Amino acid sequence: MYYKLSDKASIRNWPDFGYACFEKGARHPFPLTPKEAEIMLRCDGEHDIETNDIVMSLILRNLIIPCEKGEHSSEWSSLKKYDNRFFPMMNLMITGKCNFNCLHCFNAADNSALMTELSFEEICDLLAQAQNCGINSLQITGGEPMLHKHFLDIMREIYKRDMTVSTLTTNGYFITQKILDELKAMGCRSEMRISFDGIGFHDWMRNFKGAEQKTLDAIKLCIDNGFSVFINTQVHRRNLHTIFKTAQMLNDMGVRIMRIIRTTEVARWVMNAPNASLSLEEYYENMLNFAKEYINSGMNMEIAVWQYLYLSPKTRSFAIVPVKCPNGTYDDNHFSCRSTNYMIAVTSAGEVVPCNQGSGTFMKYGISFGNIHNTPLKEILTSGKFIDTAKMTVGNIRNNSPKCGKCQYFKSCGGGCMILRILLAGHGRDFTHEDITKCHFFNNGWYQKVTQALADYKNLTEIAI
Repeated sequence: MYYKLSDKASIRNWPDFGYACFEKGARHPFPLTPKEAEIMLRCDGEHDIETNDIVMSLILRNLIIPCEKGEHSSEWSSLKKYDNRFFPMMNLMITGKCNFNCLHCFNAADNSALMTELSFEEICDLLAQAQNCGINSLQITGGEPMLHKHFLDIMREIYKRDMTVSTLTTNGYFITQKILDELKAMGCRSEMRISFDGIGFHDWMRNFKGAEQKTLDAIKLCIDNGFSVFINTQVHRRNLHTIFKTAQMLNDMGVRIMRIIRTTEVARWVMNAPNASLSLEEYYENMLNFAKEYINSGMNMEIAVWQYLYLSPKTRSFAIVPVKCPNGTYDDNHFSCRSTNYMIAVTSAGEVVPCNQGSGTFMKYGISFGNIHNTPLKEILTSGKFIDTAKMTVGNIRNNSPKCGKCQYFKSCGGGCMILRILLAGHGRDFTHEDITKCHFFNNGWYQKVTQALADYKNLTEIAI
């Protein structure tokens, strides 16, 4: 019997990951067993393959299909081998320009407008380089990405290459029915990540009159058109009292996830709203009170409280974000940041950074990991400072931070968040500095307080105490 790879499946190989399969439209590839890889490599319309349990499994998963002898898999499906490190995803800031002037923008080091932007030609070249590195899934962001005059051309270029956009981060101002129709026509069904900063406070936070109503209209339009909507909501002392009512409104609109983010002390926010950030103690206490009220409200929207909690009403479960390694799963060789381990970020200035949310901080401290304007992407993703940072393990953190090395909770927190480690270190260069937010969480008993307060929900991140 002859087989070829289905149009929805492709086979890829990286030195540090082995053989993997991308399914069209998926964010991540999944690893293949040696036997699965062996069979899929022979599904080229030229080999007569004997049916067995693995073949049947691949057929049922629609990864391979029967074909006539000599009928080959598509170019996209066929095996591609890469000699750089495994990075299947890219967060791409196509422009730093924005029609808003948000008071807390983490992309900026001060209140100066970001005017950097990648040209359409530069983006096409980057997409070609990304393909040659095995990147297949993109998160498109800005600035405001729809402000780029070639926004739709860029999106079409991505889909012409059989790549996919998993998320589109936007302030929603330019979302119209025409734009959504264009996206659907090219096959884009990306998750829409839209910021909304509390009933009555969105205009102030975004520094733009009328932003609140435009954003709510955009959220409704996306949901009406079948796009999954993920809302980012900043929380601080000024809008704290609006968060529950905001959650009720978003839940009723049909939003899938609301992520509540403690507005962090990045350079622009400190300048524009001094002392407005909640202290860690205030943040943990108020968000736990919110969580207790929320799980008894009957709402089913998922809630992600940044660097703190993830609530799933449908499964009646929660995860404690500071617990990077649940009971018995710690390993010195685990990567310090899981996102950095599989996704790169490229700024509108061409900087390749381990996390887009730290781009303003890296700019402030003059930290560069490589720039696509003067270094080929493959070179950046093969060796050098960027790779050293991506490969940093929790063992590296423990061995280089005396405080972490002695802490009884380290095997649970694994050193916390890389960006918070440098942001809160005081000078922004020590990637092995402890994440003081996690120190505060564990040493002040917040793990115990959360598990007791949410005892009716299943804890997915238990630790040994």
